[in-house]
This record gives sequence, C-alpha cells and structure tokens, in this order.
Amino acid sequence: DPPNAAPPARVPPSMIPPARPVPPLLVLAGATATGKTGLAIRVAESLAAQGIVAEIISADSRQVFRGLDIGTAKATAEDRARVPHHGLDLVDPDQPFTVADYVTHARDVLGDIAGRAEAAGRGGLAILAGGTGLYLRAIARGLDTDALPSDAAIRARIETDLLESGLEASVERLQKLAPTLAAGLDLRNPRRVARALEIAEIRGDAPLPAPRGYAAPHAWVGLRVPPETHDAWIVARAREQFVNGLIEEAAALRERYDPALPAFSAIGYREAWSVLDGEATLDQAIATDSQRNRAFARRQRTWFRSEPDIAWMDPSRADRLPAIVAVARGLIAPAPPTRSGEAEAILGRP
Repeated sequence: DPPNAAPPARVPPSMIPPARPVPPLLVLAGATATGKTGLAIRVAESLAAQGIVAEIISADSRQVFRGLDIGTAKATAEDRARVPHHGLDLVDPDQPFTVADYVTHARDVLGDIAGRAEAAGRGGLAILAGGTGLYLRAIARGLDTDALPSDAAIRARIETDLLESGLEASVERLQKLAPTLAAGLDLRNPRRVARALEIAEIRGDAPLPAPRGYAAPHAWVGLRVPPETHDAWIVARAREQFVNGLIEEAAALRERYDPALPAFSAIGYREAWSVLDGEATLDQAIATDSQRNRAFARRQRTWFRSEPDIAWMDPSRADRLPAIVAVARGLIAPAPPTRSGEAEAILGRP
C-alpha cells in the first residue's frame, strides 16, 4: 500500500458487488510471542516450493499502523521479500481503523490471492496469522461487519472523549450503556471500547450478528507453549526489541504524533518513552514490557478458549512444519480437513 493511502472505504451493503471467490484458508492463531509470524513464513515458503500460491494476511490490530514496526513485532522488509504479506501498514497512527475496515481489506486480498492462483493454473492458499481474535473470527467465521452501524461524527466525539477523559471513564460509560456488549469485550483495548461505544450509541445493546461462515475449505491451528517457556520467550523478545531500536522508533513516533493516541496502547511504546524521559532504566522497561505482555497473553488465551475447532500444537517441541504443511495441502485437495478433529489427527495433540 502507498505510504499515504487513505483508510479503506466503507461501502454500503446495497452497493457491495457479488462476493469474489476466496482461496482455502489456514488460520494460525495464538497468544503473543508464540512464533506465529515465523511459522507462517516457513509454511508459505514450503508450499511455494511445491508450486502453490501461498500468501500471508496479518491479523494484528496494531500492525495495521505505519511506523509501529519493532514494537508490534511486524514482519520485516526481508520477511516480506520472502513471502507476500498483507494487513500491514494500512493507516497512520492518528487515523481511525475498525474491524470492518480490516474485513474490507482482507476480503479484497483473499479475492486477489484466489485470482492469482487461478491465473497461474495452480492451487492457492491464504495464511491468516495473528493474535487479534476478533480479526481472525471476522474473516474465518464470517462476521457480518456490514450489519454493524458506523457514524464518523459519533466516532470522532467518542475518541475525543477517550483521549480527554481516559479509558476508565469510557469503560464505565460502555458498561452502563451496553452491559451485554461490554461483557464480551477486551476492556483494556481503547479502540475496541471506542468502537463498542459507537455501536451502542447507534443500535443499543442488541446481540451481534450471527457468523456467516467462510466460503472455502479452512482449518484453525493454534500455537500454545508451556507457561515457563512462554514467559522466557516473552522476555527474550522484549529485550531483543529494545536492543534493536524500539527506543529510537518510539522517539520518532512521539515527535510526529500525540502519544495519547489509542494506537500507542501497543505494548512497548509507553515503556520506551519512560526510558527516554528518565523514568525507568532499560532493565525496568523490559521488565514492565514483559509483565504487560504476560497479562495480554492471558487475555488472548481466554478469548481463544471460546473459539471452537482449533487444533492446538506446541511449537517448542519437535518441528511440526511438515504436519502443518500437510494440513495446508489437505485444504487444497478434494477432501480438506476443515474440522479440528481432522487437523488434530494430522498434527497430533500437543
């Protein structure tokens, strides 16, 4: 996407053209710092070596922001040269971006992948990889985001209130206005809270639309590691991010944007600024970063427990790449493993 591209446009349902074909879909889900990006790249490269068109769609609500690279563990330029990536660098940090915007982008990408595979006369597969459960669910379960109302003026007012009054006040208002909607939300995520308030103001506390499903073979594979190992991976990644330029990245972003923007709720930026401002040492910032990521991972695991049909595997054990590639190839074959039991039969339980 060009550096200054506008946010994806919302199109009224009555103007949406007939749905384009979509490719088979492999979902790689899991908490932060479980190796989803690296594994997705290896799977895609293995499939490409077998003549299959394979591309990655990031499902991370912070990687959509330009400039938030190191702190969000975004695929590097080298990674993207190896395998086509989508869902990255879609808007600036001060631009609004909703799950409906993400769905619009992802649907376009899925149609393009299917078209490229057809034009090449080869099989094609999309790999949807990330830890933002709502993004994964919206694509792989087919959430009807077009049925959710949107009003730019209301959203602007809510986001202004959020910046001025803080997250706690917005959460309290949401819980009073739409307790049912609030109960199923990550109330520590300011963008989710703001979007929920926008929906609640327009349509009240009505249930969300039922999922419509995914229109091609698909399977979910989840990455889950033992707690001690996961803690070590979280700490190691935090230290690596700080060593590799997170402080400099955070400084450059703060020069251009208001640090109170919801985009900067991404873990790592507040900690980097505390080092710059002399409020914390490097080791203290890494410790705080790691602590917040551990809490975030717990919330992600809670979310994924509500998702059915995920075949879980432990990436800290023996290399499971061949088994996951077998699941992916099965999605392109006439009898794809679209149920967790069939995927687990190939992967083996962790």
